[in-house]
Amino acid sequence: MRAAEVLPGTAQDVLLLCDHASNAVPADIDLGIDPRLLDLHIGVDIGAAAVTRALAAALDAPAILATLSRLVIDLHREPDHPGLIPVTSDGHAIPGNVRADRSTRIARFHAPYHRVLRDQVRHRRPSLILSIHSFTPRLEQGGAPRPWQVGILYNRDARAARAAIDWFRAQGIETGDNEPYSGRLLNATLNRHAEAQGIPSIAIEIRNDLICHETGVQSWARTLQQLTLFLRNTLAQKGVLAT
Repeated sequence: MRAAEVLPGTAQDVLLLCDHASNAVPADIDLGIDPRLLDLHIGVDIGAAAVTRALAAALDAPAILATLSRLVIDLHREPDHPGLIPVTSDGHAIPGNVRADRSTRIARFHAPYHRVLRDQVRHRRPSLILSIHSFTPRLEQGGAPRPWQVGILYNRDARAARAAIDWFRAQGIETGDNEPYSGRLLNATLNRHAEAQGIPSIAIEIRNDLICHETGVQSWARTLQQLTLFLRNTLAQKGVLAT
């Protein structure tokens, strides 16, 4: 089972990522859970893969999508992160992970996935990387309502983030600035493949009830297409991107 699916695209300046695109579990791994949990937000970023595919088609941009559930191994975590192989998620026990061989799963899934990302970034040298995620409107375990329609996550490099937040808010879209959680704490993929390479980037978190159906997917893909064009122009004017 390959850890990543690469969608081709002719656009050279933009690369799309989707770390939590799939809820698939390899046949030889038993998580010890009700399979229905894989369809929830703990198993997959609901709607994120569909939005990524639609946006990639609209931009004719390359995209990299993960091919297994975050419950097997969270590809959007550092290898030494305690939640890399979760034993619980939003109050649900994942008993099959308690005695999982960490090094084996890293070697089998995490390392190959990040090699694909590394190689694509080196080959394409994108000027902008967009990582597509989704979040649940409310966690099951005592979570407060999350009112944002979209959140922009970023770490130290705010070049694309500030412009994106301002653009979304100008459209009347309720936008979280490093919400529903902070990219300064959880930004592993972009820290490694974008920020460390000097490439402007953002993680775009869409509330999953807005993209759990085709109408929402297409609507948000159009919105993100407009955002991407805006970021291209804005960053180019600031001398960040080549014109």
